[in-house]
Amino acid sequence: MAVRADTADVVVVGLGPGGEEAAGRLAEAGLDVVGVEEGLVGGECPYYGCIPSKIMVRSAGLLAEGRRITGHAGTAMVHPEWRPVTRAVRKATADWDDKIAVERLIGRGVRFLRGTGRLTARDEVTVADVDGNETAVRARQAVVLAVGSEPAVPPIPGLARTPYWTNREAIRAEEVPGSLLVIGGGSIGLELGQVFCRFGTAVTVVEGMQRLLPREEPEAHELLLKVLTDNGIEVHTSARVGAVDHEEGAGFTLYCDRGERLVAERLLVATGRRSDLAKVGALAVDVDAEAPALPVDERLRVAPPVSGRPGIWALGDVTGKGAYTHVSMYQADVVVRGILGEGGPPAAYHAVPRVTFTDPEIGAVGLTEWEARERGLAVRTGLVDLSTSARGTTHQIGNDGFVKLVADMLSGVLVGGTTAGPYGGEVLGALSVAVHGRVPLAVLREQIWAYPTFHRAIGDALRQIK
Repeated sequence: MAVRADTADVVVVGLGPGGEEAAGRLAEAGLDVVGVEEGLVGGECPYYGCIPSKIMVRSAGLLAEGRRITGHAGTAMVHPEWRPVTRAVRKATADWDDKIAVERLIGRGVRFLRGTGRLTARDEVTVADVDGNETAVRARQAVVLAVGSEPAVPPIPGLARTPYWTNREAIRAEEVPGSLLVIGGGSIGLELGQVFCRFGTAVTVVEGMQRLLPREEPEAHELLLKVLTDNGIEVHTSARVGAVDHEEGAGFTLYCDRGERLVAERLLVATGRRSDLAKVGALAVDVDAEAPALPVDERLRVAPPVSGRPGIWALGDVTGKGAYTHVSMYQADVVVRGILGEGGPPAAYHAVPRVTFTDPEIGAVGLTEWEARERGLAVRTGLVDLSTSARGTTHQIGNDGFVKLVADMLSGVLVGGTTAGPYGGEVLGALSVAVHGRVPLAVLREQIWAYPTFHRAIGDALRQIK
């Protein structure tokens, strides 16, 4: 094993969207930056997450729209074909090759090291490549930990011995399975489950909590339960999996604690994501390696610079502030400003937007009603059925949805909202601005909402808040 030493102004460990952005901006500012990545530069999003999954969602949506033609605009016969989807995914991911991303990074002035990086001292990152060679890079100014997360696989008896899928295997699927079990009723499980269902797979979703999308409003669960069931998806909530079995040729069998025995050709495990703090060397900064996230302050510092020693910053999934690309990019800006001494506003998370790209889409920002009440706010809500709005009526089929607003009457602003329905993620933009900017309810009520649009339902919901 070869060991060599190096130095740099900044070492960035993890080059997902946020890590790549931070490394590139710091290098462009004139600092000597070493970027470390063991996987693909760009991270999960462009290769196994946001981008390829939304290509799949779009393709499945086209099938659904085609099937809606009959009885509304003529007649149509729709024949699903998976091959164009795999071609589009391979093109978007460059066949899971990050050569272009690496060239882009180096072009910004970053020195790139391929390997697994871990903190071995407060100011040192040791990088091990696939051959076992190590490079110890000492940072003069800062270390940025942006290691992201990986699929969280629950310790279900028998599961580890089976060829189960995570989102990665599902994204790379060359064929549509005849049947699919999905453990997890969150965004990933529901998006991919609906995609495969629309391409002809018999899909069963198993969720241990009482609701689908358990973090979101209960109305989102009720809406999706109805729509997905109408789509032909079998849904089991409050169903905990006690064991998993797999036999070649027979597929997977799930044994649920309350007695269900569910069988399918394939199994997708979509039970959230986790960051491996032990792997990144959390103990080097006295952080419990079993903690769910690195503790950061409002400037994203794990350990601020002190007595001439470099500071340690973190961004992205590993901070526990939301496993979203847009959060990591937002945090990258805060980290870069902090390292360069530029000041500016600290990180704030009162208006983090999130979208589940099912059909209907579920867009949400800020607090749910339950979260707001838990915080002791003076809560008032407004709820409008999107299907009864003017745009919902003209949209006809596929118009299921709602707009729900959560207001704090003491401060007189919206603290949260959900826009569920066609283009729900796009309609969310108006609510995101309102919640982020703490726009007074009185001002929002004075706004002119275009007619007939889905976003006009926001105005209708506002009138219910008194």
